[in-house]
Amino acid sequence: MPEIKNYTLNFGPQHPAAHGVLRLVLEMDGEVIERADPHIGLLHRATEKLAETKPYNQTIGYMDRLDYVSMMCNEHGYVLAIEKLLGIDIPERAKYIRVMFDEITRIMNHLMWVGTHALDVGAMTMFLYAFREREDLLDIYEAVSGARMHATYYRPGGVARDLPDRMPQYLESRWRSKREAERLNANRQGSMLDFIDDFTRRFPGYIDEYETLLTDNRIWKQRTVGIGVVSEERAYQLGFTGPMLRGSGVEWDLRKKQPYEVYERMDFDIPVGTNGDCYDRYLVRIEEMRQSTRIVRQCVEWLRNNPGPVIIGNHKIAPPRREELKADMEGLIHHFKLFTEGYTTPPGEVYAAIEHPKGEFGVYIVSDGANKPYRVKVRAPGFAHLSSMNEMAQGHMLADVVAIIGTQDIVFGEIDR
Repeated sequence: MPEIKNYTLNFGPQHPAAHGVLRLVLEMDGEVIERADPHIGLLHRATEKLAETKPYNQTIGYMDRLDYVSMMCNEHGYVLAIEKLLGIDIPERAKYIRVMFDEITRIMNHLMWVGTHALDVGAMTMFLYAFREREDLLDIYEAVSGARMHATYYRPGGVARDLPDRMPQYLESRWRSKREAERLNANRQGSMLDFIDDFTRRFPGYIDEYETLLTDNRIWKQRTVGIGVVSEERAYQLGFTGPMLRGSGVEWDLRKKQPYEVYERMDFDIPVGTNGDCYDRYLVRIEEMRQSTRIVRQCVEWLRNNPGPVIIGNHKIAPPRREELKADMEGLIHHFKLFTEGYTTPPGEVYAAIEHPKGEFGVYIVSDGANKPYRVKVRAPGFAHLSSMNEMAQGHMLADVVAIIGTQDIVFGEIDR
């Protein structure tokens, strides 16, 4: 009789659920996984080393490209660290704008996650629904920063510019009739805050649609309930943060426990799971979208009633306004010095962390008093989550690996860095 032995299977990098950059070496006994070994580094771009060769403010654009689904949140962690190092406080309006965009980014991240996670498991419609709403949010990004994704909008000392008074309009074209363009522009007639407010009123209804498709869908439940279970104790030990930790029943959220910017003034709840499986993590993230919508609405209300500066007036750190640049020699010199040489920071070390959509995103900077950091280390939440892949996948079927990669909400830009 032939001897039955385990065989090794390469899951990815070509597999669509492996993001094109994860090689998962699976040791299989039939269709059951005995061992899962993730091989990473296929998207390594030396971001941290590059940051050590450039003035501080030239690295903000690199941060966008770490977790390229939650762009402004990455910038936030880095910019907070620089501000902590410089010991500066930013204008109130800039804090509210940052909090608002953090939450818009959280919704964008979770929409991308729910669409792709469901698609990986086999639910096509969800992907199309989620991207319909994501388009509105990408338009908000573009209107405020000029780029749909890599915004470079947060700056040390505040944000790059104030919110625009008008949203871009759709035009009639070969692909879009006049009637269709008018329908799309109906809620774009006011300022950006009006458009965001309109979105927060529509969005809870859309979340209900997602829940109709998935929450009680028996195929979805068969694929996620009891899959990738992590106990509360083990989630602590594995270094989980964000929805992965909250899905296991731990009420830990940096926005509540270590508030930054103006989160202590916001009224929102922390959703927490009970079973620590893929289904609970799904429910946590869906509820997070509802809570983020609440926060965005509170920010819109405050920003409408409180105009003011959005970046500090210290031109050694923040560039002067374009008008000053054209009329004033002092402003021109400040601008030139800032964009060629940058600013020096006091020697020391600093760590700043934010509640990123995927978990705790922290940036550790060591300064030696020069105009560029001596050392930059990014604490990416996905790295700790991926390292638990072996433990979460053991004993499950091959098809469940896809559900586990999905529930970890992995993006390799921040893992490989």
